[in-house]
Amino acid sequence: MLTEDKVTELFCIADDFCKFFDAMMEKYTLRSDKKRHYHRDSTMSKTEIMLIMILFHDSGYRCLKHFYLEKVCKHLRHLFPRVVSYSRFVELEKEMALPLTLFIKKALLGKCIGISFVDSTPLRVCRNLRIHIHKTFKGIAQRGKCSMGWFFGFKLHLICNEKGELLNFMITPGDIDDRKPLEYKDFVDFIYGKLVGDKGYISKHLFQRLFVDGIQLVTKLRSNMKGAVMKVADRILLRKRAVIETINDELKNIAQVEHSRHRSFDNFIVNTLGALAAYCCFPKKPSIAGERTWDKQLALF
Repeated sequence: MLTEDKVTELFCIADDFCKFFDAMMEKYTLRSDKKRHYHRDSTMSKTEIMLIMILFHDSGYRCLKHFYLEKVCKHLRHLFPRVVSYSRFVELEKEMALPLTLFIKKALLGKCIGISFVDSTPLRVCRNLRIHIHKTFKGIAQRGKCSMGWFFGFKLHLICNEKGELLNFMITPGDIDDRKPLEYKDFVDFIYGKLVGDKGYISKHLFQRLFVDGIQLVTKLRSNMKGAVMKVADRILLRKRAVIETINDELKNIAQVEHSRHRSFDNFIVNTLGALAAYCCFPKKPSIAGERTWDKQLALF
């Protein structure tokens, strides 16, 4: 779990962002002439709610309610003196989707250094046997297929650099093709150099489209692609692609980005964003070991 000094530092960064966010919302939001308020303002700030969600996904707790009542309300009361009831916190949590998304995009993501890795991982919302009676994500989640078989839910598309830092992310229904997010300019806007993916990203049209934007898509070759030649440096990069698969594993097993206890779509989004933010704050991330040796290997080719 994050140390208290790291929590304080993260709180200061998030608080500065929330102040700027509130100022921009106040400036550009249209308001009616009526000044009647039907709901009182919360005693907890946006910064505190965002920080609690990040700490939950970094704590190892499996249940948000237990973490909030046992950890936050008792042991972390000196950091959060104005706590509210758990039911009220769940209501406030739903309002954090937009600010938390922008906070991750603007403050927590890494920078591209010429070599990037792309991959997708399924986010199951229920077991396959319960698809027909599932109601929470009815009409939103879709059936999809991955290397582990069929699932019902969403896909989390990630791009990371060789240091294990996230560069961008996107959430789509489970039936969306893995290559589709790469067609959006905003998803690969800050990417340059080589982008390494698996066989699911093979596409001549996508390769040409990314190449125009200064991105070389590197994938494994299929058995029917006779006569195709791959550079040795690209083969080395493909062996290093396990770094993003390790990120997916940490997101699911440590940050708990996937579980089947969601009661609303808003809570699903905030839970996913909290897990991504918690991973970005991990002090140690999976990366390509031995940077000097790695540079020497590429220099040979």
